[in-house]
Amino acid sequence: MSFKVAIVGATGNVGREMLNILEERGFPVSEVVALASRRSQGTEVSFGDRTLKVRALDSYDFSDTDICIMSAGGNVSKEWSPKIGKQGCVVIDNSSAFRYDQDVPLIVPEVNPDAISLFTRKNIIANPNCSTAQLVVALKPLHDFATIKRVVVATYQSVSGAGKEGMDELFTQTRAVFVADTVDVKKFTKRIAFNVIPHIDVFLDDGFTKEEWKMVAETKKMLDPKIKLTATCVRVPVFIGHSEAVNIEFEKPITADEARDILRDAPGCQVLDKREDGGYITPLESAGEDATFISRIREDSTIDNGLSMWIVSDNLRKGAALNAVQIAELLVERGLIQPKKKAA
Repeated sequence: MSFKVAIVGATGNVGREMLNILEERGFPVSEVVALASRRSQGTEVSFGDRTLKVRALDSYDFSDTDICIMSAGGNVSKEWSPKIGKQGCVVIDNSSAFRYDQDVPLIVPEVNPDAISLFTRKNIIANPNCSTAQLVVALKPLHDFATIKRVVVATYQSVSGAGKEGMDELFTQTRAVFVADTVDVKKFTKRIAFNVIPHIDVFLDDGFTKEEWKMVAETKKMLDPKIKLTATCVRVPVFIGHSEAVNIEFEKPITADEARDILRDAPGCQVLDKREDGGYITPLESAGEDATFISRIREDSTIDNGLSMWIVSDNLRKGAALNAVQIAELLVERGLIQPKKKAA
C-alpha cells in the first residue's frame, strides 16, 4: 500500500527537510509531488536520489493525491487547505492557520495520537509550533506520572525558526561584524549577531508575544487545559536547534531520579544528563537528530513538587518536518486513510 504525497512549500527550509525525512523513514509513497508558488515553478529539489521539478500550487489538481503536507505559511494555508481537503486529500498543515480550530486536531504523535481521528471534520490536521512540539514531548510522560499544575518556560530559539531569511541575516551580520562592515537589520527587529532578542512574533495587548501565547494555547489543547503555562520566547544567534529552560510544578511528588527514568523510557525523548562538564545537550548537537533531548534535570527546592530541566531539539525536524511525517505515518498505521485509485 503506497500513497501519493504532495509537499507544498517544497523549496523552503522545512519543505526540503520534509522531502528528506519522507525518504529517510521509508514512507510508503507511490509518487511525491513538489509544489510551490509560480515564481518557484521549475526549481529542482531532491527526494532521495531523485530530482523533482517544482510545480505550481495554483494549477495542481489534488483529486488523485492522498496526503498534502503544507509548509507555505499561514496565508497560503488559509486559502488552500480547505480547498484541498474538499478534494478528498488529507492536509497536514505546518502553519498556525488551523491550530486553534476546534474542528482541526493539533497533533504530536507521542502526546495525543488518539485525537487524530477528528481529522475527518475538515480533512485537515495541524502541526504545532516548533517550540511547543518539543516541550510537550517531554511534559507528557511526566504529566501522566505526577500531573502538571504549572510550567514556566524560557526559550532560546534559533534563527531557522524565522526561515531562510533569518539564517541569511545571522550569517551576513556575523560576517559584517568580523570585517567591520555595516550591520544591516532586515528580518529581525534588532541585530541578531552576537545578541539575543526577547521578541518573537507580534506583541499582544497583555504584553506577551503571539509566540508565547501559542505555547500556552497549544499545550492546553494537546496536553491538558488545566495546565497553567507562562513563556518568554527569545531569538538567539544559533542556526538550528531550539532550547528551553523549563520549570515545572506538579500536583504529586516526583524526584529528579524518577523523572530521569520516566523520560529515558518515553517515546521521542533522549536523556543526556551527567552532572559534569559537557554532560548536557546543546543545540549544536541536536541538529539533524530526531529526538527531543533532556538535560539538567533537578529538583526545585523553592516549591513543593517542583523540577527544572533543559530541553533541546532540532526545530526543523521535530518542530516541523519530522512531526508532520509522523502524523502521516500515524494515519497509515491506524488505517485512517486508504490510497485513492489512480485516475484513468
